[in-house]
Amino acid sequence: MSLKPWREIAVPHEDVLKGTFQQAEFAADLSRVHDGTATPEYQNPALFFQRTFITEGMRLLLDSVVKRLSGKGGDPVIQLQTAFGGGKTHTMLAVYHLVNRAGGEALAIDLAGVPAILDAAGVTELPRVRIAVLDGIKLSPNQPVLRVDGDVKQVICTLWGDLAWQLGKAEGYALVADADTSGTSPGKAVLETLLSRYAPCVILLDELVAYVRQFEEGKTLTGGSFDSNLSFVQALTEALKAVPTAVLLASLPESDKEAGGQRGVNALASLSHYFGRIQALWKPVGTEEAFEIVRRRLFSSINDKLAAESVCRAFADFYTANGADLPRETQESRYFDRLMHAYPIHPEVFDRLYEDWSTLDNFQRTRGVLKLMAKVIHRLWKDNDKDPLIMPGSFPLQDAETRNDLIYYLPQGWDPVVERDVDGERAETTEIENRDTRLGSVQACRRAARTIFLGSAPTTTAQMVRGLELERIVLGVAQPGQQVGIYKDALRRLGDRLHYLNSGNNRFWFDTRPNLRREMEDRKRRFQDKEDVFPAIRDRMQRSFASGVFGGTHIFTASGDVPDDFQLRLVVLPPDAAFSRSGQSLAITHAASILKNRGDQPRFKQNRLIFLAADFDSVNRLKDQVRSTLAWQSIVSDIKEMKLNLDQYQSRQASASLDDANDALRRMVRETYKWLLAPMQEAKPGKGLSDIQWEHFQVNAGAPNLSQEIERVLTENELLINQWAPIHLAKVLRDWFWKDDVKQVSALNVWQQSCQQLYLPRLKDDTAFQHTMAMGTESKDFFGFAQGKDDDRYVGFSFDQRTTLILDAELLLIEPVTAAEYANLQRAAEDAARPKLSAYAAGDVFKPHRAEDAEPSGTAFTDAKPVPSLKKQFYGSIELDAILAKKQFADLVDEVILQFTARPGVKVKIAIEIQAESAVGFDDGLQRAVKENCNVLRFNNAEFEDGE
Repeated sequence: MSLKPWREIAVPHEDVLKGTFQQAEFAADLSRVHDGTATPEYQNPALFFQRTFITEGMRLLLDSVVKRLSGKGGDPVIQLQTAFGGGKTHTMLAVYHLVNRAGGEALAIDLAGVPAILDAAGVTELPRVRIAVLDGIKLSPNQPVLRVDGDVKQVICTLWGDLAWQLGKAEGYALVADADTSGTSPGKAVLETLLSRYAPCVILLDELVAYVRQFEEGKTLTGGSFDSNLSFVQALTEALKAVPTAVLLASLPESDKEAGGQRGVNALASLSHYFGRIQALWKPVGTEEAFEIVRRRLFSSINDKLAAESVCRAFADFYTANGADLPRETQESRYFDRLMHAYPIHPEVFDRLYEDWSTLDNFQRTRGVLKLMAKVIHRLWKDNDKDPLIMPGSFPLQDAETRNDLIYYLPQGWDPVVERDVDGERAETTEIENRDTRLGSVQACRRAARTIFLGSAPTTTAQMVRGLELERIVLGVAQPGQQVGIYKDALRRLGDRLHYLNSGNNRFWFDTRPNLRREMEDRKRRFQDKEDVFPAIRDRMQRSFASGVFGGTHIFTASGDVPDDFQLRLVVLPPDAAFSRSGQSLAITHAASILKNRGDQPRFKQNRLIFLAADFDSVNRLKDQVRSTLAWQSIVSDIKEMKLNLDQYQSRQASASLDDANDALRRMVRETYKWLLAPMQEAKPGKGLSDIQWEHFQVNAGAPNLSQEIERVLTENELLINQWAPIHLAKVLRDWFWKDDVKQVSALNVWQQSCQQLYLPRLKDDTAFQHTMAMGTESKDFFGFAQGKDDDRYVGFSFDQRTTLILDAELLLIEPVTAAEYANLQRAAEDAARPKLSAYAAGDVFKPHRAEDAEPSGTAFTDAKPVPSLKKQFYGSIELDAILAKKQFADLVDEVILQFTARPGVKVKIAIEIQAESAVGFDDGLQRAVKENCNVLRFNNAEFEDGE
């Protein structure tokens, strides 16, 4: 969506464009206008009303004044009491120009907005009106002023003396001359005479408190005393009621702080009391009216009203479409009207300035906004800003003048906040956007930070609810055609990086105190890689592995501490040995060192090692996250030990941040350690071996179980074999073991060679190897077996029949042709050795033996073999190796005990006898541990005895 920039529709005034405006130009000075020395926009009635938006309060006030001066009613006394910069003096100037019109030279019809007021009051033309201006700041209670009228000169000491002179010159002054000289208040009757004689008249009392507060209690100055001035105010307000064409406007501050000091507070209270008895209510400037006030003062015209309406309509439609992410009021139809009234400034700018910044004691409600916005507009115009509206996110806080104008109203300490976290070349927001073009394309970070600053800087730490809601931040930055999500992403990045930004309960705010993140960042520098970071990563890695295929997992272990045995082992490489697919990889170098050597000794079982390595591009982020987590841990620990004094919110924030850091670290460990490295060699019989090559595969970081995921990757890529077909074993045997005249090979040697040689398959364990052999026993295609060989005779020969195998040094794997030939020879030998049938078996008649040939009495005579007696008991004993006892006992159960328990009715009893001897004796700890364990395992007898 292409919307016209505000600069092509609304043209600022010349002084705003050129930056020639002065602070004083926004300060309406009633005395300078009365003396004829003000700037043209204040001095000239036509220019003044051209740039003045007549608010509802001003319209009612002018209506009352017109009616009063025309004798048609109206209020005799009007008190203007608003906050600092609320438009009191400006309203007085409107009255001044309405009744004076440059000494009568300007016509009421030429003053913008005035004809409508006269018509509403039923007044065709105002009569000639006398004006008296009493400025409490300009006048001094102890410095008389000299008034001149032609040849007449008069020294005047008091307010009443000055009032009389301005209304009637020397003649009017004569009525109060004695009271002026003595410093005592003239009576009500004298003032009635004065006002009646010179009516219709207007009296403008500006900054009266500033004048009265200068009188010390009980002390009389040339201007009278505190009490005499209060008496004058009381008498004047009473006298005005009696004169139907006289009116008084008096401005009073709203707050005690603006009144200044205790005497000012007392003066304000007394004056408010006297004015309050007669005063008319005056409605101050509303926020909506302020839109027009600022626009008229800062912008000369709207060139293309249709284009302006198109921009406002686009924003209103955009807000409706994204209602879930924006404040509720943006969904109302009247928000479009607010956009139109405020154009080209976004209503949210005014809301923040008038609702937040105007609460600051020294921020002038209208004048301060004008002065600030003039600088903002000048800078944006100079920078060729192309935004369709001037939004909170548009504020050019990188500009020193704009920044200083805002910081001026804030307590000390905000300068580094803006420079480091909000806006400028060195700000974190700029750095983030420079690195992330998606955020930088719309200045998402800077715009969000500016909006948060504008909406949260005026708040105080004493507030129960601090900060700007997320919805209002979005309102201050998002434009039609943009995705709201990009600003939410920016806020997440800011929350991670900024030092002075705080957040909680969906609110964000800046503070001059560094947030806990700054404390965390400072602590991060304490932690070193070797001493702190690597051990923390090792601890996380240990938690990541469950029991699985590996006989041992070695995390950041030195080569000398990785056993060189037949167990399959996973070696996790340290972070400084990371893997990279592009360029030389430190992981390969480190893994190769462990693969070749075990400490100072060469490693033989090289085919039993698999390596897990970190991703080179992710290691630095992982280490940074570890430091963050360790820093949060130390902060939470210090809070619990009362070493760090934080409020409850910050304590909860620290605990939440630690939880978030732990979660992030858990994910990052998995995302970083994602490369499986497996060594291998290519070999062809008779052609030698290739150099060691490294295969790499990526592990899925999202898998719930890391051990199972590693096993899956190894199995799918044939880096690890869980089940092996006999045909593959037979091929390996033919290629590498059955050579020339060697037709049998030790099965144990084959298994051990598969653990050593990288060109052989990597089996899960010896059980998988035995299972493969067992599957091949029933076929004549693969291999034969023998439990040994005695000269040319195979001991315990088996071929083409199921048999029980024990993998030991004696078990032989025989080439199938050789095994078939041997089987044939064996059968032939058995056939030859089988005895021939006896004669009677051939059909001869059986003849009994003679008595002399008979065997001794009781012996049966027959050619058949005697029937053996049935064996009903079995007893066997075996000594087990203390180191390999667990495996040997498992084999014993499988191969012997199961033979009995598989038969019904067989009772098996197993007794285990353990004998242990030590030349130096067993210590008490060992004796206690063994006895307790034996008791748990229900040993019949378990005693330690003294040696001989």
